[in-house]
Amino acid sequence: MSQPKTDVPYGTLDLLILKTLDTMGPLHGYRLARRIEQVSENLLRLNQGSIYPALVRLEQKGWIRTEWGVSETNREVKFYSLTKAGVKQLKMEIENWRKANALVARFLEASA
Repeated sequence: MSQPKTDVPYGTLDLLILKTLDTMGPLHGYRLARRIEQVSENLLRLNQGSIYPALVRLEQKGWIRTEWGVSETNREVKFYSLTKAGVKQLKMEIENWRKANALVARFLEASA
């Protein structure tokens, strides 16, 4: 029996996109979304209404760039890749995530 898919927790999508592009290199939006779902073992659900606005936002911030190319299905698509600013931001996002996890862990492990 498969587990139900959930929405991406608020504030994590940028990190997931940046990390996936860092690991995989340039990807088009559909492939990027599927890769994130694959790594999450299909626990996350990404649709066009979540992935593409995030990509636009990241491009506007200068953390990713786009380049037109041809997909595996021979369609013209935008490929997204990290910029130098995106690599720097990814490091900051990872550090912020680690700090947030440590904070929550303190509360979960605390006794009355």
